[in-house]
Amino acid sequence: MPRKKLTNDHLPIKRVSLAGNQPPATGEGIRLAIYQGQGWVGDKQAITKNIKILENAAQMASYEFQAQLLLLPELFLCGYNICPNDVSNIVLTEDELIPQIGEIAQSNNIAIVCPYAEIDADERCYDAIMLIDRNGTKLRNYRKTQLWGNDEKRNWWYPYVDEPEDAYAVNQVNGINVGMLNCYEAEFPELSRILALKGAQLVVIPTAADVATLEPNNCGKFDPKGEWTDWAYPDVSKTAIPGNAYQNKMFVAYANHALLEKRSSGELSAIYLGNSAIADPYGQLLVAADNVETLLIADCVPGNYTCTHPDGQSDYIKDRRPNLYHQLTSMKVTLPDGSIYDYPEDPNQGYDIGNQLM
Repeated sequence: MPRKKLTNDHLPIKRVSLAGNQPPATGEGIRLAIYQGQGWVGDKQAITKNIKILENAAQMASYEFQAQLLLLPELFLCGYNICPNDVSNIVLTEDELIPQIGEIAQSNNIAIVCPYAEIDADERCYDAIMLIDRNGTKLRNYRKTQLWGNDEKRNWWYPYVDEPEDAYAVNQVNGINVGMLNCYEAEFPELSRILALKGAQLVVIPTAADVATLEPNNCGKFDPKGEWTDWAYPDVSKTAIPGNAYQNKMFVAYANHALLEKRSSGELSAIYLGNSAIADPYGQLLVAADNVETLLIADCVPGNYTCTHPDGQSDYIKDRRPNLYHQLTSMKVTLPDGSIYDYPEDPNQGYDIGNQLM
């Protein structure tokens, strides 16, 4: 299918790392694009504006760079910084989302990782990601399993999973195994390792990290309730992202919002870090963003990377001893202070989840 001609006049800054003039062949690799920019939040009007931004990014990534997969930040479609009263205005069912984003994917011949707010048949709402193939069909709908902070736990449900094996999966895009995680989940090494054990060659991670995480001295400006700590949060794009890529011999892509997020009224909602990045299997950043509107483009070609150890024999996956790792799945653990912590069977208990729609 021919790629749709670029029609928008506004072109953001672009950061590019290509292995060749042509995108990787099927089964060889994938040309990945990350859109990082400003967005809108909180209502149907915001969704309409964000879909237009998505469409422009898809056109640019496909027409100008022949990208094969477009990744967007967390809750891109509706905006991230929402309150419980917003939820009923911004949730979509899978059936409502697929035609809108599927048409953009198909008309631009590009697969899309589309983060959105999902509502299911039981009116439970999730921080979700839809992976849509370049032909416009759904490959996977993923619901965030590790929620960050009380705000997320008030807005979203932890998903119920019949079988733990079904929680994390890989799908093929251009013949490459792609896994999905969501924001905070980048900081759980178990999750990246699970995807690696399922054959993932690329893990894509939408996120929503705001400036207060790295600028604690300015928290009064962004955190009027005074709920933030007084020290800087580590920059995950420079720590967990390259570390997980190296330890699991795979590419890891991290897509954040940049600059300002506003409500349709023009009111400022959040200010983001804009630290999107793509790490290779050696733990090196192929491309990384400053806090600007930008399109990151990188060829992720697994065959270009050999063993990370000079003897050629050591392998982080094959050298594991899983029979010694039972403690990783224990529901009871000892904390550094000697106290015992019991993990809840149902993490939804104890929260007044604000997305129970009336």
